[in-house]
Amino acid sequence: MAFFLETLIGGLMAGMLYSLVALGFVLIYKASGVFNFAQGAMVLFAALAMARFAEWIPKWTGIESPIVANLAAFVIAGAIMFVVAWVIERLVLRHLVNQEGATLLMATLGITYFMEGLGQTLFGSDIYKIDVGMPKDPIFVLESMFQGGILVNKEDVIAAAIAAALVALLSVFFQKTSTGRALRAVADDHQAAQSIGIPLNRIWVIVWCVAGVVALVAGMIWGSKLGVQFSLTTVALRALPVVILGGLTSVPGAIIGGLIIGVGEKLSEVYLGPFVGGGIEIWFAYVLALVFLLFRPQGLFGEKIIDRV
Repeated sequence: MAFFLETLIGGLMAGMLYSLVALGFVLIYKASGVFNFAQGAMVLFAALAMARFAEWIPKWTGIESPIVANLAAFVIAGAIMFVVAWVIERLVLRHLVNQEGATLLMATLGITYFMEGLGQTLFGSDIYKIDVGMPKDPIFVLESMFQGGILVNKEDVIAAAIAAALVALLSVFFQKTSTGRALRAVADDHQAAQSIGIPLNRIWVIVWCVAGVVALVAGMIWGSKLGVQFSLTTVALRALPVVILGGLTSVPGAIIGGLIIGVGEKLSEVYLGPFVGGGIEIWFAYVLALVFLLFRPQGLFGEKIIDRV
């Protein structure tokens, strides 16, 4: 039982991190109606910015405290992501208002390759470290209930708590604020939103800024765990099944979908892997997403689209 709980908790921790990346997809889709393939590049770009500025700031300013350096690097990286969002809206999205979804999709693909190349040019292509002081040593919990206790990674717990707090904050933002309601209105119908006075360009800047902050937090956490390297862009691919499972338009769906995928991957690898030679964790999420696409393409919490003719 203790081993099962260890696996379950590990899956939940991984699922929260998947949810954080998937949230970026949901935010952009809710505001523009397009699937943002640039989210993985945004995670990488933000992580590179934070890692490099955390390295440069002590050299430029003489600051010796790593906490201060990391905090300053986080603020600077956040400001850079805001600038990136403004530039994307000004140079790309503003000229594609009311265009077909395929056109916007291709635009995000172009943004992906541009940001990957720009990140490599500005920050380099080596593997960099982000050390925000999260403890990496595992601990044993519930020792009174289970012999030997349950092994839990402190870093995973803190990372999951940060992801959960950000997800909860964004859920409140979308449901309770006038800007959040405006974002949902824009997603439903661009022309109708403009006709009632909602400034489409400003809304798109806001949502790309929010998605940039989400990408920065995700990049900080994943960079702390894995190091900042160009393989971080593949984290977005791991989040695709989460979006399909939870629904493209649902923030809660991103959370539930991430938890299901995280737990499913860990449990299937541990309990089914030995019977098939292992490797289930790699493809489990995609098979589950394929099943949902066949039987419930809108996902668990996505809105069902009905076309009347």
